Amino acid sequence: MRLTSMTRILLAAALFLALPASIPAFAQGFKDTSMLRAPKGSQVAIYEFEDLECPACAHAFPIVHAAVDKYKIPLVRHDFPLRMHIWSFDAAVTARYMQDKISPQFAEDYRRAVFANQMSIASKEDLNAFTQKYFQSHGKVMPFVIDPNGLFAAEVHADQTLGERVGLTKTPTIFIVTQKGYAEVNDVTQLYAMLDTAIAENPTPAAAKPKTTTAKR
Repeated sequence: MRLTSMTRILLAAALFLALPASIPAFAQGFKDTSMLRAPKGSQVAIYEFEDLECPACAHAFPIVHAAVDKYKIPLVRHDFPLRMHIWSFDAAVTARYMQDKISPQFAEDYRRAVFANQMSIASKEDLNAFTQKYFQSHGKVMPFVIDPNGLFAAEVHADQTLGERVGLTKTPTIFIVTQKGYAEVNDVTQLYAMLDTAIAENPTPAAAKPKTTTAKR
């Protein structure tokens, strides 16, 4: 039996509407999304994979952090330095060192500074010089070897592995996550509108102080 164009359209629409509501169309582009859930005790959170050498990540950084402050929700960040970027991995390792050995806020400010100075960092040597100046300007001494035992490199590698498990192809990859599932933020300018929807659908009993975590392994 030959189907008319209109019949094909109606059949396709019927099949789409018959899909389970728990499987959003965008989910088909990823692999394993089982970890994309809000942290325990939170109804809504932002889950992000970032690359410190990525211009789009630099653009998204202030928007994401402003949203975290505005909505008082957690930010779960993972490092996902792309293989083509020559100094991003080293920058992520340095940020992990700062977070563990100095303070999470010091590491957060370093990430912000790296993003703001991306255009002047063209090599690992440039990154090292920038980092030395950053330590000095904050009254700190930069260790001769940041990660002698490879602990922080292992953490970044673990994040890369997690991103590959999800099936990432770009940075930043940003999700709004709840206890029920997730939605990818393809356009960071839509972040606030998407958060408004997620929070309305998943009300929290009491506001919690925003918290940024960088996953540790």
